[in-house]
Amino acid sequence: MNVKHQASFASLSGSRRISWLCALALLVFTGFHAVAAMAQTGATIRYDATTRIFRIDAANTSYVLGINENQQVQSLYWGKRLGADDTFPAAKAMPEAASFDLPITTTPHEFIGWGGGLFVEPDLKITFPDGNRDLVLKYVSHRIDGNKLDIVMKDISREVYVTLQYQADPETGILRRSADIENRTDSPFTIEQVAAATWNLPRGTDYRLRYLTGRWAGEWNVQKQDIHPGKTVLESRRGTTGAQNNPWFAIDHVGNNDQDSGPVWFGALGWSGSWQISVEQDQLQQVRVTGGLNAFDFGYRLQKGEHFQTPYFYGGYSAHGIGGASRLMHRFEIDSLLPHAPTPKLRPVLYNSWEATEFRVDEAGQMALAEKAATLGVERFVMDDGWFGQRKDDHAGLGDWYVNPQKFPHGLKPLIDKVHSLGMDFGLWVEPEMVNPDSDLYRKHPDWVLNFSGRPRTEGRNQLVLNLARPDVRAYVYGFLDKLLTENDIAFLKWDYNRNWSEPGWPAVAPEDQKKVYVDFIRNLYSILAELRAKHPNVEIESCSGGGSRVDLGILQYTDEVWPSDNTDAYDRLLIQNGFTYAYTPGVMMAWVTDSPTWVNQRTLSLEYRFLSSMQGSLGIGANLNKWTPEDFATAKKMVAQYKSIRETVQRGSLYRLITPEDNSEQSVTESVSRDGKQAVTFAFLHSSRELYPYPRIYLRGLDAKANYRISALDGKLAKDTPDSASGAYWMNHGVDVELRGDFQAAAFTLEQAGAAKAGN
Repeated sequence: MNVKHQASFASLSGSRRISWLCALALLVFTGFHAVAAMAQTGATIRYDATTRIFRIDAANTSYVLGINENQQVQSLYWGKRLGADDTFPAAKAMPEAASFDLPITTTPHEFIGWGGGLFVEPDLKITFPDGNRDLVLKYVSHRIDGNKLDIVMKDISREVYVTLQYQADPETGILRRSADIENRTDSPFTIEQVAAATWNLPRGTDYRLRYLTGRWAGEWNVQKQDIHPGKTVLESRRGTTGAQNNPWFAIDHVGNNDQDSGPVWFGALGWSGSWQISVEQDQLQQVRVTGGLNAFDFGYRLQKGEHFQTPYFYGGYSAHGIGGASRLMHRFEIDSLLPHAPTPKLRPVLYNSWEATEFRVDEAGQMALAEKAATLGVERFVMDDGWFGQRKDDHAGLGDWYVNPQKFPHGLKPLIDKVHSLGMDFGLWVEPEMVNPDSDLYRKHPDWVLNFSGRPRTEGRNQLVLNLARPDVRAYVYGFLDKLLTENDIAFLKWDYNRNWSEPGWPAVAPEDQKKVYVDFIRNLYSILAELRAKHPNVEIESCSGGGSRVDLGILQYTDEVWPSDNTDAYDRLLIQNGFTYAYTPGVMMAWVTDSPTWVNQRTLSLEYRFLSSMQGSLGIGANLNKWTPEDFATAKKMVAQYKSIRETVQRGSLYRLITPEDNSEQSVTESVSRDGKQAVTFAFLHSSRELYPYPRIYLRGLDAKANYRISALDGKLAKDTPDSASGAYWMNHGVDVELRGDFQAAAFTLEQAGAAKAGN
C-alpha cells in the first residue's frame, strides 16, 4: 500500500475500512481480473486489471469505462446489455482534431477538471488562493463494494481529491452517479463550478433531445429538438427547481416516433436547487450531457479537510422507446427512491377545502365539508391555507404558525376528532420557507430573509423567502413543524412554496461564503424533511410549489406525492399529466376533480370527464361540495369506488401512452397494466369529433398474448360488437372500439385476466 493509499485508508471510518479491506482481499483472490458484485440481485461490477476496464451490468443495461494511457477516466459504452463474454480493448484517448482541439477536449471523459486546454463543459472548476485555476485530475485508485463503484482521482500537484461514485439499480439498470470533492491542501479554495457527472453517448449525427418546459398553470410541456453541433443548456437560476425547465432529459434518434421501440438514453438530477444540464455535441460529433449545480452566481469555499458532496445525477437506457424509458423511471422511483420504498403506500383519495373556503376557514365550515367528503368515500381530509396567525388573505400571517384563536377557539383537536370519526385522516397546508412582512416573525427577525444589505427586498405574492441556510432559521422551521405534529394527530402536510428567490444574499456570513446559500438552503430543507420523517414516521408530505415548480428526484426522496399544477382544468390536465409522466410516476401525481367551469378557461366539462381525467393519477377532490347536487354526489361516490378498484394499477403499474395529447391531438389514450399483468385500465378522451368520423381504434400494449382478458366499461360505451373476453393477442392486434362522439367526451374500460387463451391453428 503506497503513501497515498495509506492516507486515504486512514481517513476511512472503521466500517468503511472493513469494506475496503474486503474489497482488497477479493481483488487479490481474483488476481485483479474480475470483481463480481450483487449477483443475487442482478447487478454486477467487474474490473479487468489487464486492460483497466470497468464494466457495470444491471437489468438490460451495460455501462463500460476505463483508465486510458493519460490516467484519465474515460467513457467507453452506455447502452443495451452486452454478452457476458464481450470484452473491450484498453481505453485510449481520442486524437487531437487539430491544434485547436487537443485530446483533453476530444476524449469522452467521465469527469474532467477545467485545465490543460479543455474547451468542452468541465465537471469541476476551482480557484485556489494563489489565483491558479488549473485542475488536472488523474486516476489514483478504485473500490468496488456490492453494487457500488468508487474511483478516486487527484490533481497532478495539489492535494485535491475527487471520488467518482457509481451505484447500479439491479431492477431497472438506472445508474446513480455523483462526486465527492475533498480539500487536503493547507488552505481553503473556492469551487466555482461543479457537476455531478457527465454522460457520453455513442458518436452520431441523428440524435433528438426531449426535455420539459412550462410556466405557472402551463407546466410539463414536452419539447423535442434535433441535437446539432454546439450546446443546449437546460437550467434553473431560481434557487429551486422551477417550472420553466425540469431537470430531466431523454435522447433518442430522429425519426423514431413509436413510443415503445428504439433506443433511448435518459436521466434526471436529484437536486431541488438551482441546477444546470448541458447537452453538447463536440467537434467529433460526440454527444455529452453534463449536469449538476448551476454555475451562475455560484461559489463554494471549501476549507482544509472538508468534503463537498454533489447531488445525484441518475441515468438510464431503454431499448423500448421513450415509453420504456418512462416505465423504468416510474419503477425506479417507486421501488428505490420514494420514502418507504420498495413498498410506498398507495395514495389515498383526498379532499382539499381550498376551492370551497379559500382563506375563510373555521371549525364549523370545515366540519361540514368533512361530513360531505366522507359520503363520497374520501380517505383524507385536508384543510388548506388560512388556519394560522392573522391569516385572512395572502398579505399577512406567513411565519406565525399558531392556530388562529378566532377561527379555531379550541385549537385543531375538535376538527381532527371530527374527521377521524368520519373514517378519514387529517391533513394540513403549510408554507414553511416563507414569511409575510406583515407578520410577528418578520417584525422580530427582518434579518432572517434572503437579502442584500441596504438593497430593496422584492416581494412575490406579498411574501419573502426565509434564508433556510441560516442555522437559526432552520431550527425555527423544524421547531414549529415538530410542535405542530407532536401536539396534533396530523397524517399529512401539504408543503407549499409559492415564489422563487430574489436578492440571494446572506449578510450574516463572510462575503466569500455568502454564495454557499444555494447549497446550504437545500441541504437544510432536506435535513428538516428527513428529521421530521424520522420522528413522525406516519406523517406523509406533499411537495407543492405554486403548482409543479419543485418536482425533482431530490425532493421525491423525502416526499410522498407532488402537486403538478394549479391548473385543474380537466382537459388542460391531459397535456400537463402527459408531460409529467415522461419523468415521474403517476403514483405521486396528485390530480384533483374541481368545479366546472374552472377559473383557467371558463370551459364546462362533465363531472364524469373530470373524474376520468384525474383518475389517471392520484385522485383528489377539490370542488366546493357545498354547491353540489344530489346527482353530483351519487356520480362522485360511484367513480371514487371505481378508482379504488384500479388504484394500484394506475399508481404502480406500467404506463403506455397509446395516443398522446401532444401536437393538438384531438384524442388522448393511456393504458396502465398492473405489475402482475392481471389487470389493465384504459382511459380515452376526445376533444371534438368531426364529419362523422369514428374514434380511432385503440390497440392495447403490455398484455400477455396467451392469456384471456374479460373487458368491462367503467364509463362510456364500448362498440356493440366487442366480445366479452378475448386473448391478449386479440386486444393488442385487433384492438378495441369505443363510442365517443361530440365535444369533450371520455370513456374508460378495464381488462381482467381470466385464464389462458386457446392456442391458434
